[in-house]
Formats: sequence, structure tokens, C-alpha cells
Amino acid sequence: MTTLSPENSLSARWSASFILGLHPLVRTEAWKFLTGYYSWQSSQDERLTVDSTRRKNYEALCEMYGKIQPLLENLHRNFMETRNNIAYDIQKLYDKDHLGNVLIDKKRLEKILLLSYVCNTQAEYQQGFHEMVMLFQLMVEHDHETFWLFQFFLQKTEHSCVINIGVGKNLDMLNDLIDFLDPVFAEHLRGRGAGTVRSLFPWFCFCFQRAFKSFEDVWRLWEVLLTGKPCRNFQVLVAYSMLQMVREQVLQESMTRDDIILACNNLIDLDADVLISAACLIYAELIQRDAPQPLKDFFL
Repeated sequence: MTTLSPENSLSARWSASFILGLHPLVRTEAWKFLTGYYSWQSSQDERLTVDSTRRKNYEALCEMYGKIQPLLENLHRNFMETRNNIAYDIQKLYDKDHLGNVLIDKKRLEKILLLSYVCNTQAEYQQGFHEMVMLFQLMVEHDHETFWLFQFFLQKTEHSCVINIGVGKNLDMLNDLIDFLDPVFAEHLRGRGAGTVRSLFPWFCFCFQRAFKSFEDVWRLWEVLLTGKPCRNFQVLVAYSMLQMVREQVLQESMTRDDIILACNNLIDLDADVLISAACLIYAELIQRDAPQPLKDFFL
């Protein structure tokens, strides 16, 4: 892992990296700044102290969980159901690379997800979290780093991937964005395609993981979301750009909701840089036009 000098302006040094994507050798360190795990102004000694504190806090949470686990198992039906869901989701994960090498430790992953469920009352476990935490586990070495990066990622992205917090708002704004920028498509989606946009919630719940051809592409998009550039709630512009990829086919074939969803689900192996560039162009169009106030408030 590359250690970055504290004397330099870290934000300035990495600004160019966000345009082209972070190099794998600096990604682990950079993500700790992007998520807020470390302060941008921290010295190397301060970062060592912060990491030690986060490790101790994680160990304390694990100890607390060990003490209350029997109580949760006996008195809380939701806990048992959630634990079973987590175990089921993790077992479905493919944990090896193309050479057969094991990529992740499923037991450690299950422990982190259960701890997150118990400790983070804002973000209850949902399908998709197991894949997100897996990507954090692939990025860093220690469990406390995986746990805290996931918590900070949810906070930094304003819980936009959490069903009971951000996903509904994303879908509402996606509808409004289509109405404003593409009335013809919007009319079709209200008619034969009625219900399509609400059915796109997995894009947000999985934070677009399943649309890309590699983990590098997923991390690339997430890094842009963490910067808050070029705007807040960039994920909705990403979703709009993906819908535009199927727009012509949808209108030409007068597709219904089920066919549109199928076409959207076939959007896989995408290139993150191409998609990010398309979403940036949508943002440029948005700021050049007199957008309704709700859209301005959401993005600008």
C-alpha cells in the first residue's frame, strides 16, 4: 500500500486522479480520505492514531455484539430473519477469481454485515449490501477498515442506496428529470411503460454494481459519487444516462414495462468512464436550462 506524504495537499494531488480514475496502488489510501475515514488535513501520525481508534472501536462493537447476540436470537424475530438473509446472500457470492483463487472470506464478511445491521439503525440490511461490503473487503486488509469504510460510504453518499431513505427520492427525481429533459420518452413511460421507473430500484440499491464489466469500473463510479462532483446526487444522472441507452429501442418497438425492464437489465459490461461522461453531459444540459426548483435543489 502506498503511503502519501502528509505535508502535501492531498486533495490537490489527487484531483487529476479523479478525472482518469484512481491508480490501484493508491486506491486504499485515497478511499479513506474520500469517505471521511481520515481528514484531508491530517498528518501521518494523526492518521495512525485515527486508525488505532477505529480498530479499538470496532473491537468494542464486536465485543458488545457477542454479549447481546443470545438476547437478539431469543427475543427479536427480525434479527434471526436478517441473519438468515445475510447467510443466504453470502453463500450465493462467487468468491473465486478466474484462476480459482479465493478472493474473500465469507465468514468475515458475514460478521461485518451482522455488526452493521445491529449498529446502524438508519440502514437496515438489504440485498445488495453483501456485494458492496465484499468490494470493500477486496480493497482493504483489515475487518475494521472494511466496516468503517462501508459506514462512511453510506453517510457520504447520503444513504442514496438505502431503500427506506434514499432510493425512493432517487426514483422520484429520476421521473422528474425525464419529464423535464425528455417529454416524449416520459409520455411513453407514463403510458405503455407505466411503472418502469419505480422498477429500476435495484440500480440504486446495488449502486450500479451489476452494470459494469469489472470491479475497477464499480470503484471508479463510486469514487465520483464520493467527491460530490460535478454535483450532488450524481447517481440519478447515471440512471438517466442508462435509460437513454435503451430509449430508441423502447420507442421504436413501443415496449411495455416488462420489456423495458428486460432491456435495462441487459445493460451489463458497461465502461464506467463512458457512463460518467454521458452523465456529466446531462448535468451540463441541466444547468444550461431553466430547471424546476425541485431539480435545482436536488442537484445544484
